[in-house]
Amino acid sequence: MATDETLSKRSHEVNAVRLASVRPYLVLAVQCEQPLERARRYWLHGVDEVLIGRGELEPEGAQVVSEERRTIVVRVPDPRASREHARLLRADNRWVLVDENSKNGVFVNGVAAQRAWLNDGDLFEIGHTFFLFREDAVSPEDDALDAAPKPAADEFATLLPSFARELDKLARVARTQVPVLLEGETGTGKEVIARGYHRCSLRPGPLVPVNCGALPETLLETELFGYRKGAFSGADEQRAGLVRSADGGTLLLDEVAELPFPSQAAFLRVLQESEVVPVGGTRPVRVDFRLLSATHGDLARMVEDGAFRADLYARLVGFKLRLPPLRERRDDLGLIIPAILARSGPEAARVSFSPNVIRAFFAYSWPLNIRELERCLTAALAIARDRIQPQHLPEAIQKVLAFPEESSAPLSLAPAAAPEHPKNGERERLIALLREHRGNIRRVAEALATSRAQVHRLLDRHALDAAEFRR
Repeated sequence: MATDETLSKRSHEVNAVRLASVRPYLVLAVQCEQPLERARRYWLHGVDEVLIGRGELEPEGAQVVSEERRTIVVRVPDPRASREHARLLRADNRWVLVDENSKNGVFVNGVAAQRAWLNDGDLFEIGHTFFLFREDAVSPEDDALDAAPKPAADEFATLLPSFARELDKLARVARTQVPVLLEGETGTGKEVIARGYHRCSLRPGPLVPVNCGALPETLLETELFGYRKGAFSGADEQRAGLVRSADGGTLLLDEVAELPFPSQAAFLRVLQESEVVPVGGTRPVRVDFRLLSATHGDLARMVEDGAFRADLYARLVGFKLRLPPLRERRDDLGLIIPAILARSGPEAARVSFSPNVIRAFFAYSWPLNIRELERCLTAALAIARDRIQPQHLPEAIQKVLAFPEESSAPLSLAPAAAPEHPKNGERERLIALLREHRGNIRRVAEALATSRAQVHRLLDRHALDAAEFRR
């Protein structure tokens, strides 16, 4: 039987391995009163303590106040924050958030807390400012644990380290002849990434997008490859076509999976020979472009099913990039929201957000991705006069709200005393509710006046399994 000393040694070894495999960081995500301010990231590797409080934002990032203890200060221009509002402390290879007797308190995932151990993805509030705590898996390709370099194009801005690494590769590929395939759900911003790719390519020609799913099959070849005057009835002039229009630039084949099978063979010849034969023409015309394809489907599966030509697929895929859905890019909400607002006109300069709106944005799954967020914000901006409230949001997003507008959680749950032995009122209260409702997550959430997602986070925090209470 293992001794206490042996167990302690094993625990330290496990923590050491965990510390070596992740690098924590903090995202200053959204400021409700200044939503046009872009999110910021602060690496916590090598830091022992973070003081968070009211003050002017440092233009160069967090202020280092102590080299000996490795303490940094993060200031936010939030009138509802105290001068010394909260501290993040590293203890036993984890991070604990402590309320420094602030006037308005600290909320973790919508629940008031005096002290809380943070897990990856936890959202906490200082006044009306939201922070996201993250732990990034260290990549073998990383040479250092400092901040990522400035993106090669504005369209490549992200605070998600794994996505930033892939976009950096895309920027390097853009200056080569390697074809690129962008994969991702509808609304994930494939055309935005395409604009960044074209910018990085330094090509003098234009970016020409082609929606393969919107072109009628009978007109596809004439639209793509152009035609000679007199090639058919109504061809009163010569047209270059979309492919030749991209000469010297970038051709984006959007929704390439919907390219009709007969037209795939014709397009394959264009890629093999780098030339186009216009409809009605007899001589090929040389063309030079970078090829970028995009799809929300699974092209590899379509090849297996015989719905897409394998030889064309091989020509399209030199470098493949998966665009993560918005639900996997919570780090970037504080970049995407200001970008959308900035495009919405001068009225965006006066807007502010209710904290519950930001809670809803982080809790909602965004099935239609960035496109859905953009439509949501545009409509809310038109309805609200100066402050966007939950009633200005679509009903589906309102449903994820845990608490009434501008109020805090009715139940204040204290955090765990230590990550290994979370024995306190929060855990005991949670166990009591699980027993009372026999592990029914929905009823426990109703009793706490919170969301089911928050209950699941509390279960994870205290290493509890609701199924054990259903027996």
